[in-house]
Amino acid sequence: MQAEKPVAIEKISLLAETSWEVCNKIGGIYTVLSTKAKVLQEAYGANLVFIGPDVWSEENPSPVFTESKSLFKNFAKKEITDFNIKVRCGKWNIPGSPQVILVKFDGVFPHLDSLFATMWEKFGVDSMHEYGDYREGCAFAVATAVVIRNLAEHLGIDPKGVFAHFNEWTTGMGLLYLRLIMPEAASLFTTHATSIGRSICGNGKPLYDYFDGYNGDQMAGELNMEAKHSLEKTAAINADCFTAVSDITAKEASKLLDIKPQVVTPNGFEPGFVPGDKKYKTLRKAGRKKIFEIAEKLKNRKFSEDTLIVATSGRNEYRNKGLDLYLDSLAELKNIGDNKDVIALVLVPAWVSHPDEKFSTDYITHILHNMEYDSVARRIDSLEKEHKLGDNVNVIFIPCYLDGKDGIVNISYYDLLPAIDLTVFPSYYEPWGYTPLESIAFGIPTITSDKSGFGQWILAHMVNSIYESGVRVVSRNDSNYQDAAHEIARQLKQYAEASKDARDLAIHAAFKTAEKADWKYFIFFYYTAFLTAKRRRDQRI
Repeated sequence: MQAEKPVAIEKISLLAETSWEVCNKIGGIYTVLSTKAKVLQEAYGANLVFIGPDVWSEENPSPVFTESKSLFKNFAKKEITDFNIKVRCGKWNIPGSPQVILVKFDGVFPHLDSLFATMWEKFGVDSMHEYGDYREGCAFAVATAVVIRNLAEHLGIDPKGVFAHFNEWTTGMGLLYLRLIMPEAASLFTTHATSIGRSICGNGKPLYDYFDGYNGDQMAGELNMEAKHSLEKTAAINADCFTAVSDITAKEASKLLDIKPQVVTPNGFEPGFVPGDKKYKTLRKAGRKKIFEIAEKLKNRKFSEDTLIVATSGRNEYRNKGLDLYLDSLAELKNIGDNKDVIALVLVPAWVSHPDEKFSTDYITHILHNMEYDSVARRIDSLEKEHKLGDNVNVIFIPCYLDGKDGIVNISYYDLLPAIDLTVFPSYYEPWGYTPLESIAFGIPTITSDKSGFGQWILAHMVNSIYESGVRVVSRNDSNYQDAAHEIARQLKQYAEASKDARDLAIHAAFKTAEKADWKYFIFFYYTAFLTAKRRRDQRI
């Protein structure tokens, strides 16, 4: 997937990219957009705008949004009569400082039933069985379409110069509504994970052994996913350019959405997020000090400076993200040379009640509302009670977003990352896999799986070795769970016992591999997508 040469940037008068995660960190899409922003900003400057939901208040403001009422010729002061939509304009406080519009979409809710009827009549979107966050996503999406049209009119932009990029099913109705109110605009739709594919895996069904036998529409009915699946499939079909973030997701979309993406747009990383050498060393020292402090209180013992710190992180999807496999691999990690200690962190958010300042349980830093039902907590508890962990393996669950305000760690994720020696992300379902890419961008070798887009990219372009590429890709399928756990444990043991020279080699390799996944290379796939959208739009109108 590496671009051979630059693709000419198509002249675009307004490039509007929208997602529920613009200025709103929830999952991996936030990382995609926030790391991609700088190179898009360099290419399109004032013609680029990100559009996100205004879910903030004076009491709870967005930590990454700075308002500026004068942007876009005072667009925020314009009265948008459609659905009584209100907007705030400003800058997203990330590398590149791109322009952003936050949209208050409450006024769309009273009109949703009528909009759903229109979507059925015009496009065949089945919203009959909607539930959960469907209405909220659709209300926001329709509002973004209205904002894009009004912004173009306010700036006097020819509709043919408007390119609108919608991310994930939550924005799908915005793409379709924009087709109705501004058909001349070129539209792009990106699936970062099909809703039905994620649901198949999340419900414990074997995606890979029976992949060729799955039908997306049939599974949507079986798993009560008709509305989201119908919307996502329809948006993909009607987009001027449909993209997926990896070859593995493109294959999934082709099978479950019945449409092959026109372009694969792999996710890169922005090196501006990585601290310089001096700050990196400071962060590593402070982070390790904090981790040792927490570990010593939880485990009631001391740890030496050469203790291996291992971690996994990301969304709390026990099976999909490989949290189960990570924990079970630790159960096989025994007899480490020189009696070396391992601190194994689980950095995934759960339903936190409050910080456990007394550390009443020896493996978790916060009290959960549902401790007895949380899959991670239950598995760690059983591993300890059944004495399946080696004496030197110390598992610690930090169940919160590391935003620097959790009450125990009080260090943000990126600031804690330099303290870690090795990461493990053995996902069962992972369209791309930002966490392992972030890891190597920070010079931390990683173990991941071949069921991630990132893992597939490594296998296609790099040497599959911690010491030669900084990455070890472990094979996962529906029938080799124990073999995969054993292989991860073997890699962990080998790294724990490795010499300083060997580890330095792995760290250097990680940095070098990350350089090849810089957005300055991967952005060319988006330029191809823009050109594809223009060509197909021109054919359509």
